[in-house]
Amino acid sequence: MKNLDVITFGEAMAMFMAEEPGELHQVIHYTRELAGAETNFAIGMAKLGFQSGWISKVGEDAFGKFIKERLKQKNVNIDHVLTTPDYPTGFQIKSKVFAGDPEVQYFRKGSAASQLSVEDADQEYVDSAEHLHMTGIPLALASSTREFAMHVLKLIKSSGKSVSFDPNLRPSLWNSEEEMIRVTNEAAVQTDYVLPGMEEGEILTGRTTPEAIADFYLEQGVKGVVVKLGDEGAYFKTSSEEGYVNGLEVSQVVDTVGAGDGFAVGLVSGLLDGITLKDAVFRGNAIGALAVQSPGDNDGYPTRDALETYIKPYLKGAK
Repeated sequence: MKNLDVITFGEAMAMFMAEEPGELHQVIHYTRELAGAETNFAIGMAKLGFQSGWISKVGEDAFGKFIKERLKQKNVNIDHVLTTPDYPTGFQIKSKVFAGDPEVQYFRKGSAASQLSVEDADQEYVDSAEHLHMTGIPLALASSTREFAMHVLKLIKSSGKSVSFDPNLRPSLWNSEEEMIRVTNEAAVQTDYVLPGMEEGEILTGRTTPEAIADFYLEQGVKGVVVKLGDEGAYFKTSSEEGYVNGLEVSQVVDTVGAGDGFAVGLVSGLLDGITLKDAVFRGNAIGALAVQSPGDNDGYPTRDALETYIKPYLKGAK
C-alpha cells in the first residue's frame, strides 16, 4: 500500500460550464470540467507536491470514467475509487458570470457516490495517510454516506492521525436546519481543525463573532479553529494563540467557487509542512485569492513554485 500524505472522500461530478453568460436554459455551448469540494482539495494538494488520495464511488459510465481519468492526470491517487454499474455519476451545470457567484444546478439524486457505505471503507487505505480532510457534504448526501464518513473519521483518529473539517454547509441536502447543525457539529468536535466560514459559524454555533465561534469548538476539545472571513482574510485560534490574517487583494473576482477548498489546501499543506498556524492561514488566504481569479473550480490552484512567487510581494501583509 502506497503511503499518502493526505486523503479525503466525497462526491465528484462532471461539470458543464457555460461558455457565454445568460440563463442556463438559453446557453448553447458548455465546457466539461470536474467539480467536487473534496476533489478540489485533493487536486490542490497534489499540485503542491503532496501524495493525496480521494475515496469515492462512481458509475460505470462516461462521467465516471472522465472523473477517474482527470484525477489520474492531476496525480491524485484513486486506488480506492469504486465503480458500480447500478447507479449513475452525478453532474451539474454552471453559469458564466463576470463577477460574483455563478448559478449552479445539480443532478445528483441517486448518484453512485451517495451509495457509499461503511462496507466500502478500507482500513489499510485510511491507515496509509497522515492526514484526513473531510467536509460536511458526505454527512448530508444520505444516511449511508453519513455512516461512512463517521466510520472513516473514527478509523483515522484511532491511528492518531490529524483531521481537518470544512463544514461546507449545503442546506438543500438536509431534512432540516436543526439536523444539519446537530450532525455537522457531532463530526466537527471529533476533528482537530475546524474551518467554517463566518456565516456557517453563526449558523452552527449561534454565535456572532469569530472569537466566540472559535471558542464554541475549542471548549469541546478541538485543537484549532480558523474562521474564513472572505476578502477580509481569516481569524484563527488555539488554546495558546489567536489572531487575524489579512486577505490578499485581487484585481478581479472571476468565480468564487472553489475558494474555500483552496483555502483548505493552503492551511492543511502548511500544517503538513510544519509551518506555524498563522503562516498556514496566510497560505490559505493566498490560494483562495488565486482561486477566485479563474473560472474553473480548481484551475487557479498553484504549484509550489507558483505559490511562492505569488506570495512574495504580500508577505508583509500578514499581521
